[in-house]
Formats: sequence, structure tokens, C-alpha cells
Amino acid sequence: MVEKKVDKRKVKEVKSKAKTKKVKEDKEVVETGDEDVKEEEVIEGRDEGDGGDEGDEGVEGAESVEEGDGAEEGAEEDVVMQLSDLPGVGPAAVEKLEAAGIFDLMGVAVMSPKGLGDAAGMGESAARKAIQAARQMMDLGFQDGLEFAEKRKEIFNITTGSKELDGLLGGKGIETKAITEAFGAYGSGKTQLGLSLAVNTQLPLEQGGAEGKAVYIDTEGTFRPDRVKEIAEGKGLNADGVLKNILVARAFNSDHQILLIDKVGELVKNGEPIRMVIIDSLTAHFRAEFSGRGQLADRQQKLNRYLHNLMKMGEQFNLAIYVTNQVMANPAMMFGDPTTAIGGNIVGHASTYRMYIRRGKKGSRVAKLIDSPNLPDNECLFFITEKGVVDEE
Repeated sequence: MVEKKVDKRKVKEVKSKAKTKKVKEDKEVVETGDEDVKEEEVIEGRDEGDGGDEGDEGVEGAESVEEGDGAEEGAEEDVVMQLSDLPGVGPAAVEKLEAAGIFDLMGVAVMSPKGLGDAAGMGESAARKAIQAARQMMDLGFQDGLEFAEKRKEIFNITTGSKELDGLLGGKGIETKAITEAFGAYGSGKTQLGLSLAVNTQLPLEQGGAEGKAVYIDTEGTFRPDRVKEIAEGKGLNADGVLKNILVARAFNSDHQILLIDKVGELVKNGEPIRMVIIDSLTAHFRAEFSGRGQLADRQQKLNRYLHNLMKMGEQFNLAIYVTNQVMANPAMMFGDPTTAIGGNIVGHASTYRMYIRRGKKGSRVAKLIDSPNLPDNECLFFITEKGVVDEE
């Protein structure tokens, strides 16, 4: 998991405020009723007994720590804030948040009060305070372009297996912290590209891999272990070892598909070195469950939330996300290719890189880059063989 840097000054301020509030509450309790008499007796007992000397030693020790700035700085270096350090977030709330796929301060900082309240079972007022505290600790705000460019260096790429296709995507393949979408008719090669990426993720860094595992969310029943073994053997890899490093889940409806995204965060938290998430296909269940114009708005809203969760997961854990998408024929298109991707503008805006794949001549496949934030529209040829995606047969 990619650890987020915490602003230590902000942590100290938030902790100090929480401590001051607690001391005031305790003082109010002591000063009301007979508690003040008991407190005096306890203090006298400490002065008379040996415990008082120990208490003095503790005070002297505390003073010596405060005088030593180096000790304080060293302690601050090891500060790792947890969800339980947020005000109003107890063990039960932490358990609920983790069940919802939220494991760190960044996950809380980017939530809405209502969303956090629903997930953690707390009131909106308490949720708002927890979110504000998380944002203070994370020091969320603006950064200059140089700092952002430096942060982008942690991004890596996973090769598709074809230099031509890698070149279409910027020269190195599928990028982490981004959603790469491939849409096209059945048999165009979208699934084969996904299977190749699941294998290539496990390659060494110098060969264009990420030395990690892949998650394959199968919504159409297209994952075939035999095909994965064939691709792995074609690359000279141990077939069983490659299959063991691909975590497969069959999604049976859109709600199950959404739930599996939270499970990916849980796997990363448990130490699984996941580097690639493949969803084949993105829109199959949404298309089947929401039919007709009357349900179009509900479908698009649900799909939009799902895509935003996908992007947040990719950013949070530095994952590459590859999704396939179904198509339809646009009846209004009188000339040219009537093939149109499902999902409309919602999917188009959410995808960082968007490719249209179709069959070419002599068994080739043609990939056309439709949308990218930094690359020109272009197209290339590639082939699908027993080795997966390659440049030539």
C-alpha cells in the first residue's frame, strides 16, 4: 500500500486540542459534587507515600524530555496516525469503516459527512469533525507543479506485450493511477488483452512488468485458466505460479461487482502486492439490470459512483486499472462506423485512456486511441497469438 505523508504539526495540533478538551471535561467532573474531596485525599496520599517520589521523578523525566528537542523530533518521525486517532471514531466505527473499504486517513478525508456517517454508524456532526481532523492531519491543499511532477514519479507502467500498442499508450503500456478502457465488438481482442496484462503484471520491472499480482473481476464468465497457462508458457514462465498470482472473482450482478472493489482495498491492506485490476466487462451487469429509458438515469448514476470509486482506489493504492466495455450500433449513424461504446459520457469522462479495438486484415487487430489527457489520437496494429498480445504473428 502506498503510505500517505502526514503533516506532523497538524497531528500535534489536533492531538493537543483533543487533550485540552478532555482535561476540561475531567476538571468539570472533579469540581462538581464530592469528587473534589476524594481528589484532595488522593493527592495527599501521593505526597505522604513513596508514590509521590515516583510521581516527582516522572515529572522530572517529562521536563527533561521537553527540554530535549531532538527526542521530541525523533518521536514525531515515528508518528503513524490511525483511524482510531480521529475524534469520535472508536473501535466499532473503525471496524465498520474497514468493512466498507476505508483503511486510512485519506479515505476519511475525501468522504462527505453523510457518507462517513452512513459507513461508520455515527451522526453527521461527529462525522464532520472527524473529516476536518483527517484533512488537517493530511494537510490537503494545493501544491506547485514541480511537487506534483515529483509525485508522478511513483507511477509505473505495465507492458501489453506489443511495442506498437505500448507506443500508442505513451511508450510503456498501461499506466497506474489511471483507468484504461478498451471497447469493441465481440471477438475484437479485449479479453485477450486483459489476460495478457494479468500475466505481464508479474514480469520483472526491467521487462515491463510490476513484480506484483493482478485482480481479475469477471462479469461475463470469460476468464480461462488454460489460456492464461498458454500465455505464461509462451513467455517462458511457470504456468501454475502465474495462475496463483491472479486473484479471480466472478461478479454475478452490479451490486456484487461494486462490493468486490472494496475487497481489493482489503487485500492490499493485508499485504497482497496487487498492481493491476482488470474488469471484464465494466458495463455488462449495468446494461442487463437497467433496461429502457426510464431506468437510464439510475443506471448512469450508479455507474458514475462505481467509476469514481475505481479511480479513488487506483490513486490510493497506485494500481493500474484496465476495463473492457461493450458496444452497440448507433442507428442514427448513416455513414462510417456505427459502433458506439456503452455508458455514454459518464464512462467516457471517467476513463483516462480510451481505446477502440476492432478486427483488421490477415488476423490483425487495430487499436485506435480515442481519448487521452496527454497523447494524440492515433492507431496501431497488433496480433493475438499463443503468447498473448504481440507485434507480429
